[in-house]
Amino acid sequence: MDSMAGMKRSTYCGVLRMNDIGKEVTVAGWVQRQRDLGSLIFVDLRDRAGIVQLAFDEKSEKEVFDKAFNLRSEYVVMAKGTVRERSSKNMEIPTGEIEVEVWDLRLLSKSETPPFEILEDSQTSELLRLKHRYLDLRRPDLQRNIIMRHRIAKITRDYFDENGFIEIETPMLIKSTPEGARDFLVPSRIHSGSFYALPQSPQLYKQLSMVAGFDRYMQIARCFRDEDLRADRQPEFTQIDLEMSFVDMEDVIELGEGYIKRVFSQALCVDVPMPIPRLTYAQAMARYGSDKPDTRYAMELFDLSEIVRGSGFGVFTNAIEGGGSVRGITAKGAVKALTRKELDKLTEMVRGIGAKGLAWIRLNEDGSLASSFAKFMSEDEMKALLTAAQAQKGDVVLIIADSRNSLVLSVLGALRAEVAQKLNIIPKGKFNFLWITEIPFFDWDEDLQQFVAMHHPFTAPMDECLDYLETDKARVRAKAYDLVLNGIELSSGSIRIINPNLQERVFGLLGLSHEEAQRKFGFLIEAFKYGAPPHGGMGIGLDRLVMQMLGCESLREVVAYPKVQNASEPMTECPSEIDNEQLRELGLELISNKNQ
Repeated sequence: MDSMAGMKRSTYCGVLRMNDIGKEVTVAGWVQRQRDLGSLIFVDLRDRAGIVQLAFDEKSEKEVFDKAFNLRSEYVVMAKGTVRERSSKNMEIPTGEIEVEVWDLRLLSKSETPPFEILEDSQTSELLRLKHRYLDLRRPDLQRNIIMRHRIAKITRDYFDENGFIEIETPMLIKSTPEGARDFLVPSRIHSGSFYALPQSPQLYKQLSMVAGFDRYMQIARCFRDEDLRADRQPEFTQIDLEMSFVDMEDVIELGEGYIKRVFSQALCVDVPMPIPRLTYAQAMARYGSDKPDTRYAMELFDLSEIVRGSGFGVFTNAIEGGGSVRGITAKGAVKALTRKELDKLTEMVRGIGAKGLAWIRLNEDGSLASSFAKFMSEDEMKALLTAAQAQKGDVVLIIADSRNSLVLSVLGALRAEVAQKLNIIPKGKFNFLWITEIPFFDWDEDLQQFVAMHHPFTAPMDECLDYLETDKARVRAKAYDLVLNGIELSSGSIRIINPNLQERVFGLLGLSHEEAQRKFGFLIEAFKYGAPPHGGMGIGLDRLVMQMLGCESLREVVAYPKVQNASEPMTECPSEIDNEQLRELGLELISNKNQ
């Protein structure tokens, strides 16, 4: 192995261009590949900025040439030489017009043959790549993602600093106050039998920072939730967290829109039109069956309840008589794609999420009609139904009926997204933002058979809904707002309760006794007694934002060291067992084996 003594890197590989010809440079990185052409050897050297070709000539530098002959993939080298124009140009890479004629080469580290080749868009098993994530992260596409994430974080801090925000770090070891997902708990060695929790968000501390008078707080905060994973969720994630004093909802939304405008412009050179469109929660559910709809494509829901109310089809009439509805979507030009076999698959899908079944109509190109329920309908009823569905030749109409209107809407929302994927009608490279406002304050939990907070218990109800808190919970709307991008919730925010009496009232409505509320949140209620300013804020998911901006399919493509589906990390094999001595120090005993 050689020493770096006397050599110091002067530039990155990927930044060299034609205007550097004639310059003496020193580059360092990993060997992508070596090509032996007899008296000439070419080496592609890779660093985080890109690849540059190194050229070695046996006639001019024999000792250096012999070193180059022995180079293999992923060896770490440093090379000094002169930039020159390539005789055979490669216009597929930014440095493809030049090369470095090397006259000093240092081999700094050898490499065993990697378990997979370091290539863009690798098709190697993801589990194998995550097991060797340090190698996977050498791939140029992943490095670009991580570097872009850094750039977005830098733009974020600059924007909020310019707008008067102070970055305040809040604790990572906090009191356990579950907000809808399970806390990750940390046992205390000093306080035996007591536990810290890792924060699901800095919610309480940022509100207390407003009481403290900091006026505008921000933090790029790590948050933790012990919940099941999916493509856009990790057990630990990063949140751009904000809180502002003396503001209303419009102030927070305006600040959020300014941020979106800035970050998309500076990071992607994309101009996001302002203001961002808004829908109330009720409008979004009625039109799209979702409170985070993807508006890049149409296929909006329509209501057939009045048309089929008196029909002979019991599935429809029973749903309406039970207080529910009959609604549908029209998949334009989908008759060839949505075959009977595909419709059967969709039927199984909707049954899996609570629907009793799926009614459908296929309008064939020749004008004929096939349907799962037409025999129960009159000709006029079918005609009126197709008119309401705006269905034409080649279209497929999909209908859900149930006595629970909320189920009809949510199932159609899921069906709409599934059909759009099957038809491949979702445009790429398009960014459709949407604010969702007037969000229900309470959400009915079927498992608990009680109302729970839709956002969190510190969200303020809309003033005109205060009288319904005890009498009609389903009617109460919150001073809350969500920011949606292409069907993904990017941000959730609200104006907060500052009246300690109202806060205790809300705790009671959510099933917390006075004693329990004091035990969990007494410090917050106490703080509000000492002059709390009106305040509100939001949290923007940095991981999701970067994923959407780069068009990635999974958070694992924009997080350096992610977890997999079972919340483990293959590389370090965590979580892992701890030894008995550590358990004794913490006053813990494992009981799982005793119950087997």
